Amino acid sequence: MADLVPTRYLASRARAEFGDRVDRLAPYLMRTDPLADDVVSAMKELPAGVGWQQVDRALASGIESVPDAHPAVVRLLASIDRVPPWVDWRVLDKGGEVLLRAGYFGGLVLGVLSLPYGYASPGGNKPLAFSGRLTQQAPRRLGETGRFVQAVAMPGGLQRASDGFAITIKVRLMHAQVRRLLWDSGKWDTPAWGEPINQHDMVATTMLFSITVIDGLRKLGFRIHKREADAYVQLWKYAGWLIGVDLELLPSTEEEAWTFSRLILATQGEADDDSRALTKALIEVGKTAATTPEEKRRAERIAPITRTISRALMGDAMADGLGIPKYRLPMVMPMLRAAVGAVESARSRSHLIDAYAVVSGTKYWREIVRQGLSGRPADFAAPSSLLA
Repeated sequence: MADLVPTRYLASRARAEFGDRVDRLAPYLMRTDPLADDVVSAMKELPAGVGWQQVDRALASGIESVPDAHPAVVRLLASIDRVPPWVDWRVLDKGGEVLLRAGYFGGLVLGVLSLPYGYASPGGNKPLAFSGRLTQQAPRRLGETGRFVQAVAMPGGLQRASDGFAITIKVRLMHAQVRRLLWDSGKWDTPAWGEPINQHDMVATTMLFSITVIDGLRKLGFRIHKREADAYVQLWKYAGWLIGVDLELLPSTEEEAWTFSRLILATQGEADDDSRALTKALIEVGKTAATTPEEKRRAERIAPITRTISRALMGDAMADGLGIPKYRLPMVMPMLRAAVGAVESARSRSHLIDAYAVVSGTKYWREIVRQGLSGRPADFAAPSSLLA
């Protein structure tokens, strides 16, 4: 099985541009995250809930505070407690500011560009499609995603005692649990898709949160200099490493991330029915989450605008494949770019305005996450069963 190249991986059409890099990437479709997988396997050896309690205690107070921890939990925590020497906290904080100062627009890009791009992968989307975590729980799922991204981007967000660090490890274990459920379900088609939530798909998701966000913000008119883009890529390099991605897959610069993203896209097939179902659940989340007739009407009024923006950012070909409805609102993007450009011009001339943008954007993220989670904490609990 280790030498298997899943049929989803369209190597031949990418080889002209990327040469043997295509073949060197292919094996990662068959590799997962052994440390996290071992923790999930260990849960079956312990009384119900005890393993997860050990993880929570170790994340909160260190593995030393859990003398009875299962060896698999000890191995996982030991691997991530050591901060690699390439991590520069000042650079990571600068990277986080890219997202925080974008405020509303950062969330917009995630919702109308980054996440749909991920759903477009006809192999990579299968764990989410099978789990039902988006089609059946869209508002909650998106609220958790927002909380994860916000926590990572906060100052010190990935330092050991931070919320972002703990959330990242919980997401890693949630992935491992979904992987285990898919293996046990009898529904998973390894020859077609590779292993569930494999190394290839994990690094692709990391880049959806990094280089794809940078691309979307620039298209909206944000001025993101190369050093800022590199810092943002570095932030997600460390987040990716913590979440279980092999270090040799993780880009260190904007240029490396762009090249790797193009390679992945070149080997990816066309969007499928699962792509369209997931995208539909995403773009209708405002209506799904509405609790009053007025909220529903507001969501319906906004929908044509957000879909217009989505098409402008990703292009009509991708949008058509994802089934995003066509709208003709030709002034939306010019007006948006003009507004963003005016603010960015002022910010570039004043350190005070720049600092205010970060503060304001941080407040926005806190409020939008609170609303998205309906006031309930995001516990990132690993599912006990598939919903689909």
